[in-house]
Amino acid sequence: MATVELRFSALPEHVRTARLVAAAVARRAGVDEAVLDEVRLAVGEACTRAVGLHQHVGITAPVKVVLIEEEKQFSIEVGDEAPRHAPGDRAPGAAGEDPDVETEEDEMGLAVISGLVDDVEVTAGEHGGLIRMTWPTPPPIAVLP
Repeated sequence: MATVELRFSALPEHVRTARLVAAAVARRAGVDEAVLDEVRLAVGEACTRAVGLHQHVGITAPVKVVLIEEEKQFSIEVGDEAPRHAPGDRAPGAAGEDPDVETEEDEMGLAVISGLVDDVEVTAGEHGGLIRMTWPTPPPIAVLP
């Protein structure tokens, strides 16, 4: 199992780099060429979401992207450190911000990701969140002597 880990400052200009790295590692892992655009778009959406969450609550910690090549699948995990609160609680943020607008944007981003990736897991809690996206890869080709 090969793993690549990428950490970047929560700035929008770094999302493009994360997309390019994810696509390159996915290609190397054997993800179908026809799916690489979906990988790029999904990673871009997940990273943009994480950057937005970090900026909204003023977190200076980096966004973490982990690319995992396993025997029959390739996974990407995008993690943030933005705390989530129970429904009805007021999330930290600038005074006067509408928490419903933030929730709608968050749900829209997750809907886009779910439309691009068949296998998605989203977890969130008081210490941050994680989006895990998985794509199948073909089994390795046996080389005969």
